[in-house]
Amino acid sequence: MDKIEELLTRGVANIIPNKEELKKVLVSGKKLNVYLGIDPTSTKIHLGHAVVLKKLNEFAKLGHSVTFLIGDFTALIGDTSDKDKERPVLTPDEIQENFKTYKKQAEKILDFSKIKVRYNSEWLDKLSSRELIKLVQQFSFGDFSSRELIKKRLGEGKRVGMHESLYPALQGYDSYFLDADLQIGGTDQTFNMQAGRTLQKIWRNKESFVLATEFLMGTDGRKMSKSWGNAIWLDDNPNDMYIKIMAISDEYILNYFLLTTNLSIKEIKKYEKRLQSKENPRDIKDALARQIVSELHGNELAKKVKLGGSIDIVFSTPDRRIFDILFEKGLVASRSEWKRLVEQKGVSVDHNIVKDPNATIGNGKHIEVGPRKILKISTQ
Repeated sequence: MDKIEELLTRGVANIIPNKEELKKVLVSGKKLNVYLGIDPTSTKIHLGHAVVLKKLNEFAKLGHSVTFLIGDFTALIGDTSDKDKERPVLTPDEIQENFKTYKKQAEKILDFSKIKVRYNSEWLDKLSSRELIKLVQQFSFGDFSSRELIKKRLGEGKRVGMHESLYPALQGYDSYFLDADLQIGGTDQTFNMQAGRTLQKIWRNKESFVLATEFLMGTDGRKMSKSWGNAIWLDDNPNDMYIKIMAISDEYILNYFLLTTNLSIKEIKKYEKRLQSKENPRDIKDALARQIVSELHGNELAKKVKLGGSIDIVFSTPDRRIFDILFEKGLVASRSEWKRLVEQKGVSVDHNIVKDPNATIGNGKHIEVGPRKILKISTQ
């Protein structure tokens, strides 16, 4: 598989208008304006975010003009593309605080010597009322209100703020201002990225492209999300990261190799054959976990990780159910798995076997889950 073909297929869910047209442009040698936008609504990046960051970095390595766009203005609205409720409005100070550690984490994936960093407040703050009206005239409110989650909220009588309907248009203006040839984002961003294509077509009569990456599944089998407590964070310490990856379902092993590592397709095929040969998936998952830790933390630390390591748990209430803690940390994928572990006497607190699936745990305790140990429970 050649570099361009792999770039347009590995971890890619969709290309608009189509892959063939984009490949033709790339093969021609034309250098594209490529960008990825993020809203600094959180200080942390998880492996799911890394999928799209890695894709952006590949375009930078091929010599394209790549921009990492910080949506400090659009974060004042908040994108609800994958949310079932209105996002709280952040203050400028909160946005700046959130971004302080974001770039440091992104540097594990992105080579910023080849990538420009810009803030969309540079141009969105300067839009006049007339310009804003002209912008939103290019879009239909019906298109926005028919989106699945927006439609669901309206149907349930939940509030949908008028400001939310501005978000896709403003993101579209980002694309227009940067004269983007290609926008990169997750599939949940497809609607917003299409707004950029619309403006480029109307105002420049220019065809542009959208590349949507696949989702990475979290430790509980759902899309990785900070909201669901199933994330593997880029700033997790090596052992925590290793333990969490070892907790993913076996069915996601190859997907993780494809989406989160720098291994070649040829190397990944070897692991696929090992899985097909009925080799113990645990051994292959161990190789996967060490590969990811190596790429993010270095080879030496990857050699030292082990399942007998620890994850520190901090929570605010005096007592919590053990299941809730382990589920949030991705150490059990479901309630049924948890019940099986309890029935098999695979869980203990301070070396006492847990017999009640609804058991709680308090401050200063230790949980052991098979060979995995979670040290010192503390409250704050």
